[in-house]
Amino acid sequence: MASSSTSTPTPPKKYDVFLSFRGEDTRCGFTSYLYDALKRKQILTFIDNELVRGDEISPSLLKAIEESKLSVIIFSENYASSKWCLEELVQILECRNNNGQIVVPVFYLVDPSHVRNQTGSFGDEFARLIEEKALAMNNVQSFRSALKDAANLSGWGLGKS
Repeated sequence: MASSSTSTPTPPKKYDVFLSFRGEDTRCGFTSYLYDALKRKQILTFIDNELVRGDEISPSLLKAIEESKLSVIIFSENYASSKWCLEELVQILECRNNNGQIVVPVFYLVDPSHVRNQTGSFGDEFARLIEEKALAMNNVQSFRSALKDAANLSGWGLGKS
């Protein structure tokens, strides 16, 4: 007798790479250079240059995360000041846990321990977001857990030279 699987099939992959980043910190520098390098190598990469900004993360962005083989999270000083970035992060880690998506953190001018523990200027930005947006405790805990989990992954550190 054949056994049947009740797991949800993973969606087809439309993108090779999804880039998660805080635009004001890295869009015109590191992120654009990375995107251009990936594009030159014909690596299909999702970057949110054309999405309309708002308070809520768009369903098309969440779908792009699900449809990516790999996500690169570019942590920068102001990454945690964006609810949008943190919601992306939670979705990315859900795809990692549920679908085996590869996740590569890049610590751009920020210490991984500051991301992990929400300390230093990174932690200050996170605290400011919590206060300004009056985030629900379950959101705060979800974001804290995602930051800790992502910071514990093997990744790249890019400091000041």
